[in-house]
Amino acid sequence: MSAAPDRMHRPDNELVDLVFNYMRERLQYDPVPLDHPGDGEHLKAQLAGLLNQHGNDAADVLKLYDHELSRAVISADSPRYLSFIPCAPTKAALLFDMVVSCASLQGISWLEAAGAIAAENQVLRLIADRAGLPGTAGGTFVSGGSAGNLSALVVARDTARRRLGPDAKLRIAVCEQVHSSVKNTFNIIGVEAFKVPPVDRRFTGEALRAALAADPDPETVIAAVGTAGTTNEGIVDDLAGIAEVTRERGMWFHVDGAYGGAGLFAPSVRERYNGIEHADSFVVDPHKWLFAPFDCAALIYRNPQLARAVHTQDASYLDVLHTEGDEWNPTDYAYHLTRRARGLPLWFSLAVHGTEAYTDAIEAGLTLARETAALIERTEHLELLMEPQLSSVCFRRTGWTREDYYRWSQQLLADQIGFVTPTGWDGETVARFAFLHPGTTMEMVQEILATMV
Repeated sequence: MSAAPDRMHRPDNELVDLVFNYMRERLQYDPVPLDHPGDGEHLKAQLAGLLNQHGNDAADVLKLYDHELSRAVISADSPRYLSFIPCAPTKAALLFDMVVSCASLQGISWLEAAGAIAAENQVLRLIADRAGLPGTAGGTFVSGGSAGNLSALVVARDTARRRLGPDAKLRIAVCEQVHSSVKNTFNIIGVEAFKVPPVDRRFTGEALRAALAADPDPETVIAAVGTAGTTNEGIVDDLAGIAEVTRERGMWFHVDGAYGGAGLFAPSVRERYNGIEHADSFVVDPHKWLFAPFDCAALIYRNPQLARAVHTQDASYLDVLHTEGDEWNPTDYAYHLTRRARGLPLWFSLAVHGTEAYTDAIEAGLTLARETAALIERTEHLELLMEPQLSSVCFRRTGWTREDYYRWSQQLLADQIGFVTPTGWDGETVARFAFLHPGTTMEMVQEILATMV
């Protein structure tokens, strides 16, 4: 053997300084640049031969990353990133994410990671309190809303199977604007969608009650999924009405608040979420509107013991984790086993800044959405499609075709003015802003709208 096998694990002050200097520079970008989509052939050529038998100089590799790879990644933390749902982590959260990584902090079990789990649970308790869930509520952090929805709806399915039998046909009530991850979950777990027609683009309790009354086999509808902030339009469903129906019929009530759930921290819109306190499970992604780094989603159950009965994994080497006592093993509350302590950056940032700072930052996005909507309504060639409920604004440019929107979007990004991708509205291509970053200004919005000539 040509060198000591532990050479990669020994302290390397030069490498530490190299990487830390890069991170310090990146953290001080103000503002963060958008950057550009990548060209596949160019990137392939730049990477050719990099992974070889003997390695490369670290400075050369970092330079390649900085000059080529990083600039082919559109920065979701730029205040000009207004597509999909942006990510705007606080500097405190980003810095502590480095702590989590450099210390190899994991969050698998209480035995191995009690300190990390205790801190994560403190954040989960804060979110549960904002939703009005009982003191017994709890859960875990998972990678994103997709993982949270999947884990929660598996519990809904298996809880119903104990009542209806293992071979029963099972359906879950949804409306058309439910997130794509929920539809994908149905395919994975083998349940069918019970589709409820929307009322003014919302899933309502009245429509759910009517659909169940008209169905010949309503007992097979074992759950309903309400959305607290649809991704495209920011619509909050009739959570109180859905909750009433699910309680009457003994159905599981899941709320997908991956994007919009953070509005629970904003007094100006808090009443829109009335009814969420009755949820059996609830998901919110802090890497969206709670300003945490990727990837972080909070999954909370009203009765965590139901989730534990479904998700706890049994193996001889895991027996030591499942002893009597108050231990809390995050692996018992979702489909995962190995997991990083992804809730800690949010915990650190909340502890440093306080919840009032989070409220102010969330309210800033809501205010910007309302001001943008008003500006669109005053602009002759623009048409607001609906008043924003949260921080998403959909609008059209009179006379534009699908090609016009895509050409405009591409030019905006090429000019580094903004990243604003088109979306769909009842089969029509339209424009959409997703406001989240508190550094996004009305001047930036005006600059973007001025290009829609």
